[in-house]
Amino acid sequence: MASYVYAQNAPSAEYDRSLAWAGLLLAALGLVMVYSASIATAEANRFAGNNPAYFLFRHGTFLVLALCAAIAVFLVPVRLWQKAAPWLFVGGIVLLILVLVPGLGREVNGARRWLGMRLFNVQPSELMKLAAVLYAADYTVRRHAVLKNFRKGLLPMVGVMLLVAWLLLSEPDFGALVVVAMIAFGVLFLGGMNGRHFTLLIVMLTAGFALLVLSSPYRMHRIFGYLDPWADAYGKGYQLSHALIAFGRGEWLGVGLGASVEKLFYLPEAHTDFLLAVVAEELGIAGVLAVIALFAWVVARAFSIGRQAALRERHFAALAAQGVGIWIGSQALINMGVNMGLLPTKGLTLPLMSFGGSGLVTNCVAIAILLRIDWETRQLARGLPA
Repeated sequence: MASYVYAQNAPSAEYDRSLAWAGLLLAALGLVMVYSASIATAEANRFAGNNPAYFLFRHGTFLVLALCAAIAVFLVPVRLWQKAAPWLFVGGIVLLILVLVPGLGREVNGARRWLGMRLFNVQPSELMKLAAVLYAADYTVRRHAVLKNFRKGLLPMVGVMLLVAWLLLSEPDFGALVVVAMIAFGVLFLGGMNGRHFTLLIVMLTAGFALLVLSSPYRMHRIFGYLDPWADAYGKGYQLSHALIAFGRGEWLGVGLGASVEKLFYLPEAHTDFLLAVVAEELGIAGVLAVIALFAWVVARAFSIGRQAALRERHFAALAAQGVGIWIGSQALINMGVNMGLLPTKGLTLPLMSFGGSGLVTNCVAIAILLRIDWETRQLARGLPA
């Protein structure tokens, strides 16, 4: 009887297995598709030693590191994340500043977004997304009493986000800025921001983004390329036109794993930003729908976990969980929209799937924080210490 009671109360059995499996399936499918999409590129790259498995090895290494980090993070109580949130956000800002320092930041294709290390590069904008989730949740809880006051509640966050926006646009990384802004102000809205202030904020953000597009020739080119990619299929519409060709070739069930033609130097960034197009070509609409369903489940579970935490008056945990849902959901939605021609081309990867160590590690850490929040809530529901 005692062993039965212990088994029923075992902490290891109290977590959302469906969320964990959804994250693992996305990561596993990402590993397979990164390898498939990158074989030709790696084979022709002297930097990669002309090794077709170069990106597979690196992505596999990143995935192992990400899973180890996730396991370690799962053991950290949520209250410690709340205490560390302001310091993590400050650390993220420092990294965004360092990436702009000549000699420290690494420039690729005209963008300075990486801190060069000996064995790998760190992308501070990916770390800032996680920091923004935790900081916005902590800020909302601390300022809840004055959150509906524009000067005391909203204005300080706007000021901080303007600093982050300036740093991200200096790289430039417009896509990361969109995601960080959606995270921060989405969490504030869920935390009880005044509805009129939120509407005003949305209008201001829309006007600001429009001004950024109109004032930048290369962003204007991307917009025009998105509206009619076939008008300049070899120029500003090149990426989107080939992504659409990949979707068209895949039809319902795809041409078969490894059989993509578009990944053979036609589709740029096939293993990063346009990985979904390769999925569409090789696995068809069925594969794309499976990916969409897995992301939808992750987002749904994030908001459900947040709701359960809120019912237990764990307000920081609730907002952090929902912030992760906003982050994963919005970034996945933007990436999918870009691949399908529904949104202008942006340099955003597909969470948990695309090649990139910083993004993969932070995504897995975010899932681990979600699982920890759920575990603690279930423990409290059963009268056990979290």
